[in-house]
Amino acid sequence: MTIFSRLFAGLTAFAAFALAPAASAQVYTQAGFEAYLAQVANKARAEGVSDRAIRQGLTGLTINTRVVELDRPQAPDPPGSSYPPFAPYRERHVDAARISGGQRTYAASASLIPSIEQRYGVPGEILIAIWGHETNYGSYTGTFDTIRSLATLAYEGRRRDLFESELIAALKMIDRGVTRQQLTGSWAGAIGNPQFLPSVWLRVAQDGDNNGTRDIWNSRADTLASIANYFVQAGWRRGEPWGVPAYVPGNFNRSANVSRLNAPRCERVFERHGQWKTVAEWKALGIRPQGMIADDTFAFLFEPDGPGATAYLLTSNYRVILDYNCSNYYALSVGLLADAIH
Repeated sequence: MTIFSRLFAGLTAFAAFALAPAASAQVYTQAGFEAYLAQVANKARAEGVSDRAIRQGLTGLTINTRVVELDRPQAPDPPGSSYPPFAPYRERHVDAARISGGQRTYAASASLIPSIEQRYGVPGEILIAIWGHETNYGSYTGTFDTIRSLATLAYEGRRRDLFESELIAALKMIDRGVTRQQLTGSWAGAIGNPQFLPSVWLRVAQDGDNNGTRDIWNSRADTLASIANYFVQAGWRRGEPWGVPAYVPGNFNRSANVSRLNAPRCERVFERHGQWKTVAEWKALGIRPQGMIADDTFAFLFEPDGPGATAYLLTSNYRVILDYNCSNYYALSVGLLADAIH
């Protein structure tokens, strides 16, 4: 009998239930789930995961029906559908409570921020703003069992490649010293203060306080350094702003600003971006930045609520924020919250 067979000895419950919509005849069972986890264990072992981590991670798992319900895809926006306004989103996400919370968190991190900024080149207020958006500065990081969630989503199969790889990454985290009890988070497997997926933790998490662990759950230094390292790996440009508000004259020719970008991901997000020009070129077209930004900086013009509302000149660092969360409104509100914090 293999180690994995012994792992599931005695688990004979056969709890069959339909998790897919009625239109689908697919039924998921505990027995099928356990058979699938045996396959995952073999794949994990082939990637160097220890039997100890496999036992700790996969023993006694059951399907989480709530996670499957939450993952059911929403109806896509029809082609040509209008975008919701940004102003209400901004009011909810860059509100007084989040700004004051960010200012308190920034002040409490004052002894850490200079060294992190020097090492990574990412402003402390950007790091705090990400933390604020993801978990309200650590006040809620999620209570779902991460491994159970990922195992359920991988078994369900709609996005198996993604969730199976994240499940194996979570097992690797156990081998790297993360306890099974620490692995809790969102229903989709995001963990800790910055809400990293396990593969992201493996790739970018940092030991900011030099105590031998990469603790994005409890360590402020590790949290901020890890977010900063994510941004560096995504291409953050030291010394460049994320963007600035901009004045657009009434006679501006928007038809000449259509982007030709062919985005491989986040297509609906990037289709709203204009052409890249230097700030000096934008000024020549009558666009006036309402903040500090160098003339030789490349930026694109974005009007989230259309002509006559607030416009922005956005840099490549804005695109780095989009790498964290592929939503224009998320990225804009992170930048605006950062500006309000500092």
